[in-house]
Amino acid sequence: MNNYIIGTCGHIDHGKTALIKALNGFEGDTTTEEKQRGITIDLSFSNISKDNQNIAFIDVPGHEKLVKNMIAGAFSFDCVMIVVSASEKIMPQTTEHLQILSLLGVKNAILTITKKDLVEENELPKIIEEIEQYVKKFGLDLLFSTAVSIYDEKSINNLKEKLFTLNANTKVEENFFRYYVDRVFSSQGAGTIVTGTVLGRPIKVNDKVFICDIKKEAKIKNLQVHGQDNEVSNISNRTAINLSGVKTNDIKRGYVISKKGYLRGFNTIDISFNSLKDKELKHNQNYSIFIGSKKIEGKVLLFNSTESLESGFAMIKSKEPIFSIYKEKLIIRQGNDTIAGGEVLNPIMDPMKKSQKLQLLESLKEENIPKSYEILLNAHKKGLGLVSSAQRFALSHEKALEYAKNLENTFIDERSLVLYPQETKNIIKKSIKDIYTKNQFALLSNASIQLRMKWASESFIDTVLEELITEGFLVQDGNLFKNAIIIEDFKTKLENVVLKRLENENLTPTAPYNIYDDLDLDRKMGDNILKALCAKKAVVRLQHNLFIHAQSLSNIVQAMKNIIKEEGYIDIANFKEKYPLSRKYLITYLDYLDNFSQIKKEGNKRVYLSELL
Repeated sequence: MNNYIIGTCGHIDHGKTALIKALNGFEGDTTTEEKQRGITIDLSFSNISKDNQNIAFIDVPGHEKLVKNMIAGAFSFDCVMIVVSASEKIMPQTTEHLQILSLLGVKNAILTITKKDLVEENELPKIIEEIEQYVKKFGLDLLFSTAVSIYDEKSINNLKEKLFTLNANTKVEENFFRYYVDRVFSSQGAGTIVTGTVLGRPIKVNDKVFICDIKKEAKIKNLQVHGQDNEVSNISNRTAINLSGVKTNDIKRGYVISKKGYLRGFNTIDISFNSLKDKELKHNQNYSIFIGSKKIEGKVLLFNSTESLESGFAMIKSKEPIFSIYKEKLIIRQGNDTIAGGEVLNPIMDPMKKSQKLQLLESLKEENIPKSYEILLNAHKKGLGLVSSAQRFALSHEKALEYAKNLENTFIDERSLVLYPQETKNIIKKSIKDIYTKNQFALLSNASIQLRMKWASESFIDTVLEELITEGFLVQDGNLFKNAIIIEDFKTKLENVVLKRLENENLTPTAPYNIYDDLDLDRKMGDNILKALCAKKAVVRLQHNLFIHAQSLSNIVQAMKNIIKEEGYIDIANFKEKYPLSRKYLITYLDYLDNFSQIKKEGNKRVYLSELL
């Protein structure tokens, strides 16, 4: 089915809600307050269908104090129906709505002159032409203009037929599903229900989705599109989603729902902006930011001025995370005034110098993705994840790889989807050389090296290791790499290094993993060396992570026996007086005494059996 969304805009009491009711019978003002005041307060949603075509209507409030609700609906418009009263013509809220639509990048427009019965028939062409000329100043593409009266059924039917001739869907398929919540409520027997417009990719029943703002996964129990249960909801569908696994009170208007792993939230984003005529954005000032159906309070920091600018680049700093994507539109307001419109250029916070950031924003504004990659790689020496390209550049993984492969002096790890500048290879190479220079008996695997350089992928490390083998610096032995200058009897020499280390540590040997790290040994190889030394009885294992030189153990056992002979017993107290070791070692050595048949444990003391007779 062909779906698109038409939103209304216009001044209060110009007949927007009445027009929607005439088109489809839907009473938009449903709350008691709306009916009493005779104005639309919040968004209302309805539709009309014919054959394989469905048109969803979003009726927005026209009162100046309710512009925030108008913006919450306007971001999802495919087309706007500009509603102007024939008798009042252009009014203040008409103008502000047109300004906001222009700032949001809405292009398709229909001009509908309402209340035509309040003016003479011969005046209508002039009124329409006058309003058309005004509307065109805002960069909107007028698809057609018409005049109606809700009391003239023929004019309403004529408008309805024209609407069905349109193909106004402007939304393009993105790389992942997105959805801004504009309403949330619970229904008896169903549970939590949210409404909004499907963006990016379709969704289906039983899909798992991720509520970004609360970092919680939920499952889709049911989908409704205009009151009808559907298995699938497509782009531009106004959709109610019945969610399981989340409470109604946990979700608010403006929350973003997506698929897990695609969107990250940041407290700062970078934008380009254009102010309305005679208005400027001021540096380091607080503003209300409207993005999707979300309102955020944030500070605007200008890049090129410490005072104010009509247009340029700015950083928005918020106390709450912003889940945005490249080229997403937003509105900046202060109080009841609309100040500027913006476009998200950098939705991901990058630690960069200001000069680098300005270069990046220029290239992003020009949609120069290869140049943007180059600038980011210069800032991300230790790797740039291509997975973020969906959010950062609105690119699929495949398209991101295609761009990456055309970059010069770049290493691409296609399995891990990480991009590195070639100069980073020198950083890895130097780190590996430093290890083997410091410890000539170092014996490490790729995985062991990666534990020391978590930012480097195994594929990139492999490339460096191969070069070091070619250069004659390293030799490969299975999955391990050893110093090329020490080849003969390597294992025996390595055992001697470990044994000497334990001999020097005497009664306070360090844990095996600390020894491995200090000597730059692969952990599996280190374990094998200790096993070999234990088999030769050169080393004794006392606990899981305590190995001691055999001679050191023999010496301390004899010393403990001497204490028993001298004092009649040994416990922690008199043992510590002579050997001020930590409790860990004292208890371990005392426990080892229990292996000797002539010694018995009595309470916390060890004594010779002869002493008990």
